[in-house]
Amino acid sequence: MLGMLLGRSPRLWQRVARPVLHPARAVGDKAKGAQDAALQTADPGYKAFKNDRRPTNFDKKVLVWAGRFKKEEDIPKHISSEVLDAARNSVRIKVCYIMIALTLLGCLAMVITGKEAAKKDHTLLRMNIEKKAKWKAEVEKDQEAAVGKPQ
Repeated sequence: MLGMLLGRSPRLWQRVARPVLHPARAVGDKAKGAQDAALQTADPGYKAFKNDRRPTNFDKKVLVWAGRFKKEEDIPKHISSEVLDAARNSVRIKVCYIMIALTLLGCLAMVITGKEAAKKDHTLLRMNIEKKAKWKAEVEKDQEAAVGKPQ
């Protein structure tokens, strides 16, 4: 009867039926409660939430650069994932703006150097003609050396 009510969902079965039918096997919940109690005793004003996490060094740098905190020392031991996601999104947007600015500067630099090269008549067509003339001169020189040298 209980199996029909819960269906084939293993999560639902573990949460509802297992503690009722086998109270000795529901140790995982007690261990989790002990972990939450240890967190609260470590930081008395802290209430543990499921989506809280301990930030890494990179996360701390992201939070500071996003403007959420002034210094890395101001960041608490546990922060919510929503705060971290919001900081990552703002940093991602800042990086995109920087990349757009650098792309525009690169395009502007290429236009300026291209116009200067056109004024000096330093075009790709001229460079190719000079390169081919140089190759032709080398081939003729090699041919003359081969003809003048008897084997």
